[in-house]
Amino acid sequence: MWLRSRRPRRINYAVNKIAAKSGSKVSNCVLSYKKLLTRVEFEWETKWLSNALDFAKTKLKKYWINPNKI
Repeated sequence: MWLRSRRPRRINYAVNKIAAKSGSKVSNCVLSYKKLLTRVEFEWETKWLSNALDFAKTKLKKYWINPNKI
């Protein structure tokens, strides 16, 4: 009964909060997105890479970064 009163949580529920203890969160997000794009060029499109790109695009969207300009 207690579990139902809690708010629902998603995988990336706190990704839009830029905390002071991780000040390089936005730059790391951009770097990981670039690294994933180079891996897609090298390894082709795998299921793991497509899922990772979805997560990276979600983070970019929450940080208001346009992935087309990267």
